[in-house]
Amino acid sequence: MDDKQSGKKIVIVGGVALGAGAAAKARRMDEGSEIVLIERGPYVSFANCGLPYYVGNEISDRGALLLNTPESLKSRFNIDVRVLQEVVSINRSDKTITVRKVESGETYDEPYDKLVLAMGAKPIVPPLPGIQLSGIFNLRSVPDADQIKSWVSQQLVKRAVVIGAGFIGLETVENLVKLGIEVTLVEKAPQVLPPFDAEMTAAALRELNRMGVHVILGDGISGFDGVDKATAVNLESGLRLEADIFLLGIGVRPETGLAKDAGLELGVAGALVINEYLQTSDPDIYSGGDLAEIVHLVDGVRRWIPLAGPANKQGRVIGINVSGGKETFDGAQGTSIVRVGRATLATTGFSERTAKSLGLNFFVSFTTAGHHAGYYPGAKDMTIKLIVETSTGRLLGAEIAGREGVDKRIDVLATAIAARMTVSQIAALDLAYAPPFSSAKDPVIMAAMAAENVQYGTVRTVQVVEDLPFDNVGILDVRRPDEVEAGMLPGAVHIPLDELRDRFTELDTNKHWVVYCRSGQRSYFATQILLRLGLPHVYNLSGGYLVQQMRQDVAESQKSASDAKVAMI
Repeated sequence: MDDKQSGKKIVIVGGVALGAGAAAKARRMDEGSEIVLIERGPYVSFANCGLPYYVGNEISDRGALLLNTPESLKSRFNIDVRVLQEVVSINRSDKTITVRKVESGETYDEPYDKLVLAMGAKPIVPPLPGIQLSGIFNLRSVPDADQIKSWVSQQLVKRAVVIGAGFIGLETVENLVKLGIEVTLVEKAPQVLPPFDAEMTAAALRELNRMGVHVILGDGISGFDGVDKATAVNLESGLRLEADIFLLGIGVRPETGLAKDAGLELGVAGALVINEYLQTSDPDIYSGGDLAEIVHLVDGVRRWIPLAGPANKQGRVIGINVSGGKETFDGAQGTSIVRVGRATLATTGFSERTAKSLGLNFFVSFTTAGHHAGYYPGAKDMTIKLIVETSTGRLLGAEIAGREGVDKRIDVLATAIAARMTVSQIAALDLAYAPPFSSAKDPVIMAAMAAENVQYGTVRTVQVVEDLPFDNVGILDVRRPDEVEAGMLPGAVHIPLDELRDRFTELDTNKHWVVYCRSGQRSYFATQILLRLGLPHVYNLSGGYLVQQMRQDVAESQKSASDAKVAMI
């Protein structure tokens, strides 16, 4: 491309990851183009994922959140940045946009050759009574964070209600707790972190409980009380929660009003339809990020995946293509990670719930292992859940809950999903090992080997005892005597693994035996012993006692939340 004298005019609507990234890449590709970036707010490029940590003073330097300014983008990239200006309409036939200056209301028309829509998503703010009262905040921008910090200081906030237990909601909860604020968390779904399968959220629930957070699940909000400022939120159950500040983390929706008015095609989820080059239904208008649907890498279906990682990469692709390139964006798979107190939870690809809703033929496998060698001090457990295509062994999804090393493992599994690897191929990966970092069989390798055993029928597994459609089911606990002191599954028979060969005759050979240990590894050994000693109906309880406890913790949290609501109404 000879772009020094191209004379092309590229106009970008919206900054942050997609818009600012596209502008910078376009300039690197084309020195002769005119690039205009129009941003409705006062900041063109900021780290919105860092905002909860700024509220909690974990990030103390506000300036660190401001990645680029209009001045820096002008001096380094020769980009004309116009903040506090809002695009109010697109005239596709004339290839112009109408811009309104936020402070004066003055409007003007701006022509373009290539237009990029990077407005992203906007917070969901339901039209409820009292929703406009002061003291109710979203957390999507630097001004939002500034207002929250100012309110907390000026109002001497002691109690807070956070509504929505997604990623931003839980990060906000954690940081409010760090400020010494008493927090109640309200979530309409029956679990925290709705993108995860329920049992995998147990670690987050334990940490919320440890931090003193009051969690209310399965209850939505119906309105707010107050005169000049909000003093209480009313829930759909009738429960009323008083507080000094209320933070909405209900979710976001793509800000497609401008695109819709311009006649651009929208998808099923209400986001913009774009092709592999990130062009909308108008080839001279590009989009991506939170505003558009993208291909899900697991099954190739277009979905709305509003995450920062894909948006940043799409900004680069758009910058290349508006400058005359033909770069493609293949898609994403929803890889996400969140910290809640001392716990870390991560996910990639399809959850079990999603795979089930799509009618896929799959199986699930759990493993729990230390994040590094057990003999090296400080090893912390992590539980890995794999969702695997039955016919091929291809990995469809993974979730991890633990403390240390979760980020490393989820990235390995995300890479494996993108490469359409099977669990056998994952089990054969050559991963780094030294005692402070991993084990000779990394937790990812262990998880893949366990799933491989299921795929090839080496072991039959069940997730819960009730999955077996038989009347004559027995439960066998093969843990050590000291382990069972803390509890056993109801009705279980206890024979330690090391005594099993001598005592297996105590087991009724006509029964279907579900065998479990702490994590599922020793019970796998036990199933192999019993099969070879002549017991025909033997099943390993996937994930062992730990996963059963995770399920129990979630169920008890749901019941406690329900009981508390009944008691307080």
